[in-house]
Amino acid sequence: MNFSEILLQWYPFNKRELPWRNTNNPYFIWLSEIILQQTRVEQGLPYYLKFIQSFPKVADLANAKEDKVLKLWQGLGYYSRARNLHYSAKYILEYYDGIFPKTYSDILSLKGVGTYTAAAIASFSYGLPYAVVDGNVIRVLSRVFGIKTPSDTSLGRKEYQHVAQDLLNKKNAADNNQAIMEFGALQCTPKLPKCTSCPFISNCFAYQTRSIGALPVKCKKIRIRKRFLNYLLIQNGKAIILGKRNEGIWKGLYEFPFIEYANKKSEKAIISSAEWIEFFKNTHYKIESVSDEFIHKLSHQHIYAKFWTVNIQDFELKNHSFIKNYRIKDYPVSRLTDKFLKEYNIT
Repeated sequence: MNFSEILLQWYPFNKRELPWRNTNNPYFIWLSEIILQQTRVEQGLPYYLKFIQSFPKVADLANAKEDKVLKLWQGLGYYSRARNLHYSAKYILEYYDGIFPKTYSDILSLKGVGTYTAAAIASFSYGLPYAVVDGNVIRVLSRVFGIKTPSDTSLGRKEYQHVAQDLLNKKNAADNNQAIMEFGALQCTPKLPKCTSCPFISNCFAYQTRSIGALPVKCKKIRIRKRFLNYLLIQNGKAIILGKRNEGIWKGLYEFPFIEYANKKSEKAIISSAEWIEFFKNTHYKIESVSDEFIHKLSHQHIYAKFWTVNIQDFELKNHSFIKNYRIKDYPVSRLTDKFLKEYNIT
């Protein structure tokens, strides 16, 4: 048996039952693939169910308000995925009459869809012979066949795509793609792979050469940026000031104004800093409380945040407005802000 035949024998007895595997609806599959980008299945599943319930058709998503889309997405991270979903749904409604595109090239043209996602939708929905290459696939191929080209380089991406396409069972592309991804997720895992029950054990390069931990190879190291944010909960009676971000990773979400410093500062140093004095210039305020520090780790930055509750009788801030405290639950906010609101019971 060849590589794909072995995978296709393994898959039916080991696969997880997931709702997007019981449909060939390209819209549902597209939703699942975007939600699962950089997200574990168990975390993404409830979001998928919420989205198909709230937006059962492309047109429903296209016609929704951005705030509603982002609110449903809240807590999942990488919010550009949600904005791209919304944008592409509008695009499909306008240029495809609400019918999901049926060719690989048309699917690939959608905002937020790369070669992996286009191949997944094309194969799962239409049976088109395009091989998927994600982190799971790269790990399986690198270990079984001993591919040492760094996967995060242009040359590496081309090599993995070529190998995956060459191995693909063209007559059963959907199951073949599902099988190799599931094999990477369940059997050939990043740590502690289940080698003793692996059907490729006798031919696996990594197992035979004891190089499992060294494959796949990556050459780039992520540089982590540290940020020190001091959020300001500016209150006037039972109203609190809130603004909508128009840039950055949390674009489209609502948040409190903040003052950022290059390094961690004491509370005394913050209050006497030029930035703090400038922000509250010509106003009378009273600091009610300062939260504990919240540490929020993202892929490229670690945020160290404190939330200052400040009472002010008369205050205006550009691109911000006062809302009733109880209404804050209706606004999409970052996971960091949501965590603070829940822990300190801000309503």
